[in-house]
Amino acid sequence: MDTTAAIPPRDTPQLKRAAWFALAFVAVLWLVKLVELASGLDLTDFGVRPLESYGLLGILTSPLVHASFEHLIMNSVPLLVLLTLARFNYPSGSWRAFIFIWLVGGLGLWLIGRPSWHIGASGVTHGLMFYLFVLGLLRRDRYAIAVAMIVFFLYGGMVVTVLPREAHVSWEAHLSGALAGTIAAFLWRRRDPPAVLPRPSWELEEEAAAAAKEADAATYELPRPAQVPVLWHRVPDERGVILEFPRRRHDDEPPPTLH
Repeated sequence: MDTTAAIPPRDTPQLKRAAWFALAFVAVLWLVKLVELASGLDLTDFGVRPLESYGLLGILTSPLVHASFEHLIMNSVPLLVLLTLARFNYPSGSWRAFIFIWLVGGLGLWLIGRPSWHIGASGVTHGLMFYLFVLGLLRRDRYAIAVAMIVFFLYGGMVVTVLPREAHVSWEAHLSGALAGTIAAFLWRRRDPPAVLPRPSWELEEEAAAAAKEADAATYELPRPAQVPVLWHRVPDERGVILEFPRRRHDDEPPPTLH
């Protein structure tokens, strides 16, 4: 459901929750790698094998599997940053985008990938980067633009890695994730209304000064002319008339009688 109502400004507790979510997900990746080393198992078969039926399971599991600690570290840092920014600035839409990138990006990899095992979370990182960057172009509110500039400054090189560069790097996963992230940005660009920006201090000071001035005016100034009753509209004094002025005689009235 799309909405245009503004939501409260982003705050520090919300940033902490987003960071803890990203940290928990990265911790799962490290736990999988430690279990693999401790058990002596090879989890490569849980990757994506394009156009093979037994490779479909990898759509769900391949982002959890990494070939080495170097491979894991290279994906862990971008995931921490990108997931934190996504959850912080788009708390509602990022859930949908994350799942969409995971599944649709994996399906795209299964369709276009080379006949090899594809493992790692780099497709998810590319999807999140493109999701945040494209949202900045579509929404154009201050927070969205700031996040887009941050992710492009840090990970703008991902734009190049969606094309073939190195033989052992799955550019197909990068491309599929980037396309999924772009589509997710279009689908849920209005899911999170823009946050209310904090008002500048000078505006608050001007309003406080104006309110103080009105309070002083109500306390010390005399009533305005509109609040003062007109003399001839006042209620007669109960004590009677002290000095009565002669009433003006009209022309058709007879002259007064003299005694």
